[in-house]
Amino acid sequence: MTFEKHVFFCTNQTKDGKSCCNRFDSSAMRKYAKEKTKELGIHGDGQVRVNIAGCLGQCELGPVIVIYPESVWYTWVDKEDIDEIIESHLLNNNIVKRLQIYP
Repeated sequence: MTFEKHVFFCTNQTKDGKSCCNRFDSSAMRKYAKEKTKELGIHGDGQVRVNIAGCLGQCELGPVIVIYPESVWYTWVDKEDIDEIIESHLLNNNIVKRLQIYP
């Protein structure tokens, strides 16, 4: 299987109280994004894959996702942000500048 775009959600959970993406419910948000891409018919071979990632090393920036092959890093606050990333980036190849971490 190959994918046009690969979306990695950091779902790291620390045990020592340090900042981590899963404190922002990133596991649930990844599940939401995966379901949404399936509903839109863009999930699967040759299209989009939504995956769990371990720590992406950007803990201080809030919850983080990275989309390849473009290497675009995003943060997000809620489902509306994820919807915007899916609509703009995954469907229309437009980077969501307001959510991008490294412009």
